[in-house]
Amino acid sequence: MRRQTLKSLCFLVFTLLCLGTLLITLIRSKVDNNNVTSHRPPRHKKSHPSPIELCKRCEKAIEKVKEIYPKTWKKQEYNYQKFRLQLSSECNGFDKAIITQANTPVGSKIVYDGEKRRSLNVTSWIFSIFAKEHPFQNKTRDTCAVVGNGGILSDSSCGKMIDSAQFVIRCNLPPLKNYEEDVGIKTDLVTANPTILKKKYGALNGYRRPFVESLRTYGNSLLLLPAFSFGFSTSVCLRTAYTTSDFGSPIRSVFFNPDYLQCLTRFWRAQRLREARLSSGLMMVSLALELCTNVHLYGFWPFSNHPHGHYALTNHYYDDKKASGFHSMPAEFDLLLQLHSQGVLRLHLGDCKSGEK
Repeated sequence: MRRQTLKSLCFLVFTLLCLGTLLITLIRSKVDNNNVTSHRPPRHKKSHPSPIELCKRCEKAIEKVKEIYPKTWKKQEYNYQKFRLQLSSECNGFDKAIITQANTPVGSKIVYDGEKRRSLNVTSWIFSIFAKEHPFQNKTRDTCAVVGNGGILSDSSCGKMIDSAQFVIRCNLPPLKNYEEDVGIKTDLVTANPTILKKKYGALNGYRRPFVESLRTYGNSLLLLPAFSFGFSTSVCLRTAYTTSDFGSPIRSVFFNPDYLQCLTRFWRAQRLREARLSSGLMMVSLALELCTNVHLYGFWPFSNHPHGHYALTNHYYDDKKASGFHSMPAEFDLLLQLHSQGVLRLHLGDCKSGEK
């Protein structure tokens, strides 16, 4: 009897040990799985957050978009040709947008568009830096994508659509790495703001290689610089041109023609746009309307709520730094939305993955 009880007790202890070992193994497995999950890189956000209260300026703009945007967009050839002819006859971007040795000879005087009292006499030394011929060669492209930097591009999946354009224009040296799905990678022309060159690259007064290496993402595109808009911008823009040349960069530095920028200011004022200075984005849209048969705009939404989901947006797709108040972005957007409704150009304000065309 005692032997039987001892035998049963041993069996019970053995069973409990087995169950305990199994339980410990299951607990460790669960903990390990949790640790693995917590160290995975975060997935790219694909679901949008909940709507929030609309900002003061957003409500009116969103109402306009609701009225205009859902209508199927179709290019209106007559309206496009009329607007393009007016813009071309007044500003002639094909020949005047960029300073060349043909349109700005030695001995001529450059008048700064941002400081009318400031001028520069073109010496042979300055002349040698100018493009020998106009880079656009009076050739009309089929499709242009002008890519703004608005937060509306985040999670838009517009990268493939942007890269499918024949000519892609970007503004103010935007970051592309890690954002390719939303903004693409192709670049044919990119602008550079002198303020960015000063803040980010020390006005190229020190080591210049980091700047040159940062340009690789833009391939062999044109780097368009406003060297003759304000006095402070001339030296840093010239150093930028020297740097790309000295380091053998495939990037070609060219300069905005201040005469062309003054023409653009007069042109858009005639369209009832009142602002101290046009944004780089509107300058590039103007140029694209002359260079291209079909103009598509991405990232042009200057408000803090999404026009469709009403959820909060960052100021740029890559950060939330607020713009300076130098430009009147809402007023510019009103004009672009008007051109969209007239079939002159195409504004993209939705997620490209949803089938927007």
